[in-house]
Amino acid sequence: MPRLVQVAVPVPLRDLLTYSVPDGWLMPPIGSRVSVPLGPRKMIGYVIQNDVPIQLASDRAIKDILKQVDNQPFLPQAVLDLALWAADYYLCGPGQVLEVGVPHGRGLGPRTYRHFNLTPKGRTYFSVGTKDGSFATPNRLGTKQLLALDSLVKVGDGLSQSDLIGRGVPGATLKRLTDMGLVTVTDKPVVGGESNDDLNAPKAEVQLTSEQAAALARLRSALSTERFQTALLHGITGSGKTEIYLRLAKETIRSGRRVLILVPEIGLTSAAARAFRGLFGSSVAIQHSGLSARQRHAQWTRIRAGEVDLVVGTRSAVFTPMDNIGLVVVDEEHDGSYKQEENPRYHGRDVAVMRAKQAGALVVLGSATPSLESYHHAIRGRYELISLTKRISDQGLPAIQIVDMKEEFAEQGGEVVLSRVLAAGIRARLDRHEQVIILLNRRGFAASVFCRECGGTAECPNCSVSLTIHRTSGRVRCHYCGHSRVVPTRCQACQGEYLEFSGLGTERVELEVRQHCTKARVARMDRDTMAHQGAADEMLTRFGRGEIDILVGTQMVAKGHDFPNVTLVGVVSADVGLGVADFRAGERTFQLLTQVAGRAGRGSRPGETIVQTINPNHYSIRHACLQNYEAFYREEIEFRQAMRYPPTLGLINLIVRGRSEAAAMGDGFKLVKELQRLGRTEWILGPAPAPLSRLKGQHRVQVLAKGDHRIRLGEIVEAALKQLPRIRRRISVDVDPVFVS
Repeated sequence: MPRLVQVAVPVPLRDLLTYSVPDGWLMPPIGSRVSVPLGPRKMIGYVIQNDVPIQLASDRAIKDILKQVDNQPFLPQAVLDLALWAADYYLCGPGQVLEVGVPHGRGLGPRTYRHFNLTPKGRTYFSVGTKDGSFATPNRLGTKQLLALDSLVKVGDGLSQSDLIGRGVPGATLKRLTDMGLVTVTDKPVVGGESNDDLNAPKAEVQLTSEQAAALARLRSALSTERFQTALLHGITGSGKTEIYLRLAKETIRSGRRVLILVPEIGLTSAAARAFRGLFGSSVAIQHSGLSARQRHAQWTRIRAGEVDLVVGTRSAVFTPMDNIGLVVVDEEHDGSYKQEENPRYHGRDVAVMRAKQAGALVVLGSATPSLESYHHAIRGRYELISLTKRISDQGLPAIQIVDMKEEFAEQGGEVVLSRVLAAGIRARLDRHEQVIILLNRRGFAASVFCRECGGTAECPNCSVSLTIHRTSGRVRCHYCGHSRVVPTRCQACQGEYLEFSGLGTERVELEVRQHCTKARVARMDRDTMAHQGAADEMLTRFGRGEIDILVGTQMVAKGHDFPNVTLVGVVSADVGLGVADFRAGERTFQLLTQVAGRAGRGSRPGETIVQTINPNHYSIRHACLQNYEAFYREEIEFRQAMRYPPTLGLINLIVRGRSEAAAMGDGFKLVKELQRLGRTEWILGPAPAPLSRLKGQHRVQVLAKGDHRIRLGEIVEAALKQLPRIRRRISVDVDPVFVS
């Protein structure tokens, strides 16, 4: 009788695959990896079940596994259980889910730049001067190169790359110095994180406010039960949520259990890791995709070996192979970055809640602007609601002023970028040597280029979007497929020469700020300027040290940063997100404005936020400026209930792709017909062209499936897809979508 195993393979197959174990082989343990044939391919899969009864095998011919990669479990049972749940909930392949948290490749750790040679290739570039290690040099080296060398001279035993980047030395400069022979490089193992820096930095005891103490007492009580509970920590910006996380983590580790901390973006992991390393030293590990393959593998291996008490990471860290978890924290739980937008389309926050449930742990969801889903659960009693209504500093929330840009345009013309109020506010802060953050959540120089003669716009040939102008590179780009070309000088449609730019981007705002404040040190933080690894940390470190006066950026500048010298936040085009065809547009606008406003006045000096908008009466902008979450929630939930959108019911977004609009629409009608046969017809909306009707050359049709019972809704969708095997591969399934596009 054949000995069978069920294997999860990292392909979009919902079912586990059954293979036989060759005679004479040991039975591979659950959680181990095996090499298996899949059609003409050989793939590495994960053993989910062994000693499978022959009755559970499929009718197809069963093939042998080709190789046992591991003799011991590679993944613990807790990760397998979580992946199987996520695959069922998000209607994706269990093998795809398991691949999310597994690093690939291995290595020793980060490079350390140790010293430089005085006479590379027989030519003297500089010579050592005084005993303190200073030097003189001819004008052969740039400012950044000199900064790097000066830093290395003063530290005899070398500096890590992350430390040098934090001092303002980019990776490209280090590479050039290495190529010139001025710097030598050595490797050393990773201990606890990206580097050994700050592992044992002493942390001063912080006096809790009365609100913090009360919140901590309630969370400690929940933690002591050692059973699954969910708490929503709704604390305004600057109310001290991080200190509560630290103390809960300390208590959890003291009791012999472990801690998982999730943050929404890679740029926030460094600050979080520093805070926790101050308490726990080398028992802290980091997990996110921004690490090199060898860094991530080294830390993942330490976690799996039980050498780590606390893990800080982005959404994929929810699948970290850590056992005995007692506390899970999801900071900024509202953030859309927790949702993965490609397969498997899981939500890190919701998977974290399930991980805590399976582990019998306390999960704390923290935010100044909770998602409607989490707040809805809290007020209905499913989550415990804990509120922090005051800042820990003596300063209150920043004063917020709305500027109606329609009036500015009427008086100064339609090209105004900085209102008179915002321009005056910036000048006043510069005079007082304070810092300013300017937010516009759109990168590039302008949103589109159009022809004044025929009205045509420069559009992407692959996607149904206008091309964005990037003045720095002199090109127009599509932010979806990456297509780019030189900024046109003539209209493609009519060959007209009168082309104009429309809409603002962060490049344009940066230019206006530089022209307005010629002596200010201005920097820009968006995906264009933060392309290389470590760039975000470098920029934020420089801003924190006061080397930048004005920081212009997209939503990157709004999240979780604490800069005491920032006393003014300016928001340009606050309503830029309201024109998106998405039922969450108002919620995202409210969250972004509230979060960025909270960056001002976090130190000893009062803060101010100036919001520029053409729609000052929109409730999301109005309530954000009043910092009134409860009022916003009441209006937004009324809209959601009326339009039958989450969180009042479940939603699954199905995108059908085709080579033509007619082909996609035809398949869309087949899908709708099958869904209607299996469920109630009023649950189904569509098929209709998707908001982004063409993407990367494919036409897209959208079908929305709604239902009062989320599990039942998923069963109906999965059953319908099984009846349509010929078009299934052309259908993307997004359960609980965050962006409906």
